[in-house]
Amino acid sequence: MKRPDTSNTRLFNGSVAEVGQIYADLAARPVQRDCLRRGECCQFKLTGLTPYLTKGEAVVAARALRATGRKKVPNETKDACPLLDHASQRCLIYADRPFGCRTHFCAAAGGPMARREVLDLIRRLEAVDAQLGGDGPRKLPAAVAVAWDEIA
Repeated sequence: MKRPDTSNTRLFNGSVAEVGQIYADLAARPVQRDCLRRGECCQFKLTGLTPYLTKGEAVVAARALRATGRKKVPNETKDACPLLDHASQRCLIYADRPFGCRTHFCAAAGGPMARREVLDLIRRLEAVDAQLGGDGPRKLPAAVAVAWDEIA
């Protein structure tokens, strides 16, 4: 039986904590955001936009998805986010949704945040990515699938 790599576990746990803090710091900003949880922004084919995730964000998303009891990353469609429950049209990991989902996509929630307003947080996400040996942001479906395999 393969023994878990505790150094990787510690690194992932520290990264998850830092990404969580970045998300909390974003939420504390005085920028009005009113997510109505309509799921429209999760329809990649309709919006023409797919969020890109750093490795730290992908680890957070993959862990949250596992916590829902899923046994694999949903890949039912390439037209919508794999984190979207197609029956309810709700995000399966809303509390742990990626940075891009929090800042860039939904016009109903207030539209995209200006990059200059969140650049410091983006830099912190990039630092976590480098610490984890990431190679920069990847499209959400691929990023979560890779992280899913790495945290198994």
